[in-house]
Amino acid sequence: MPQFDTAITATFLIYLALMLAIGAWAYRRTKDPSGYFLGGRTLGPWPAALSAGASDMSGWLLLGLPGFAFASGLESLWLAGGLLLGTWLNWLLVARRLRAYTYAADDALTIPEFFANRFGDPRHLLQAVSAFFVLLFFLFYTSSGLVAGGKLFETVFGFDYEIAVIIGTLFVVSYTLFGGFLAVSWTDLVQGLLMAAALLIVPVWSISADAGVGAMLGTLNERNPELLTLWQDNAGKPLGLIAILSLAAWGLGYFGQPHILARFAGIRSGADVPMARRIAVTWSGLSMAGAILVGLAGAAWVETNAGGELGDPETIFMVLVNALFHPVIAGILLAAILAAIMSTADSQLLVSSSALAEDFYRKLLRPRARQGEIVLMGRLAVVVLALVALLLAYNPDSTVLGLVAYAWAGFGAAFGPVLVLSLYWRRMNWAGALAGVVVGGLTVVVWKQLSGGPLGLFDLYEIVPGIAFAIVAIVTASLVTAAPAAAVRDGFDRFRWGLREAEPAAGAATVR
Repeated sequence: MPQFDTAITATFLIYLALMLAIGAWAYRRTKDPSGYFLGGRTLGPWPAALSAGASDMSGWLLLGLPGFAFASGLESLWLAGGLLLGTWLNWLLVARRLRAYTYAADDALTIPEFFANRFGDPRHLLQAVSAFFVLLFFLFYTSSGLVAGGKLFETVFGFDYEIAVIIGTLFVVSYTLFGGFLAVSWTDLVQGLLMAAALLIVPVWSISADAGVGAMLGTLNERNPELLTLWQDNAGKPLGLIAILSLAAWGLGYFGQPHILARFAGIRSGADVPMARRIAVTWSGLSMAGAILVGLAGAAWVETNAGGELGDPETIFMVLVNALFHPVIAGILLAAILAAIMSTADSQLLVSSSALAEDFYRKLLRPRARQGEIVLMGRLAVVVLALVALLLAYNPDSTVLGLVAYAWAGFGAAFGPVLVLSLYWRRMNWAGALAGVVVGGLTVVVWKQLSGGPLGLFDLYEIVPGIAFAIVAIVTASLVTAAPAAAVRDGFDRFRWGLREAEPAAGAATVR
């Protein structure tokens, strides 16, 4: 084995050993479903913030966004700006309220269970439909992480793509299976710090090696001056309103991402939210700025050193690391990609397994199941879901950004409007919530199949019509059907009182 591969292999093994050690520690602390799916609600601001950020960004941050910046230049700022604004608004408007209300709503452990408890769902139809959309869109989201892992191992070690995807899947499943939420959250803390450091070090080093910022901008201008404009695409065509909205609207997706919302529910106290918000926004801003710089610096480097050609723009981070750093340092930096992949795929597998174990198995099939049985079902679900996602990821032509875009829109539209309105609107009822989930989710599925249309309307990113139609469906269905039952209204009032005065004790208030 070449020296370079040996150094990287050693780094990856040390990194994996650290993650498994955290998983073993978390395994000893995981005794019941609350511990496995929400960590017993004990996350402090640092693990909550960095776990939310790392699980959100995934391999997309080190592969998809740099690749987009490599190909499109400053146009990528519209996407990053929308995401940064969405991060801040999600922590500001949702985090503290969701922490308090999931606690008050019979200590709900999943978003579908929260919807069921919040609106009174005796037949568990709303919970089952919500869990179905969780599983549907997470299969695509998780497969995007496995595609990123395949590209990593294929590029670095020269493995066949299919073998590389299998190796990446084994890495992720190994500690998610045993440690649950605590393992995922604390490994995300380590992985988030590693990702941010790598995204700042690589572009700075690359720009320095290329004689500074001025030289980089000059090279980019020679390669394609359109890379340095905000208002035109890389072909020189003006960015229309549809294109700008489609990029900036990514930020709307934050309100419906179950793996991010789980961090809000699992945070130790609402009093920790302001500090966590500042940490999360700072981390996201620095990381996305670094990712865009990786793409721009990489475009300049490729133009100068590789004849301007790169087969897959999403590998630019790896190309720079391989070319510019000593093998040992390169191994650490490339481990950041593995960190990004693992930090999201593990969270997605955990949320999906909770949907199967809590929302289907316990609620619909085995209402009297013991706690140990539910945890076991959750762990089995991790393995089954990983295998299905592996099959979806087996296509080597899949792109990380494309898979993430579809899943991100699906969650944002199906759950975002329902969740936000459930925390703020007393008149919202069960029918409105069900209509919002179904209309939002189906709109994304249908809109994705369309293109063109009047003024290019069907080219608009599907999250925008999905959210718009979901809001209309929620309001209309809620107003044309009976008002919520007295117990549901009283539960919402107690939640608001508890939010003002003090967080309710577990189980002290119910909305059923």
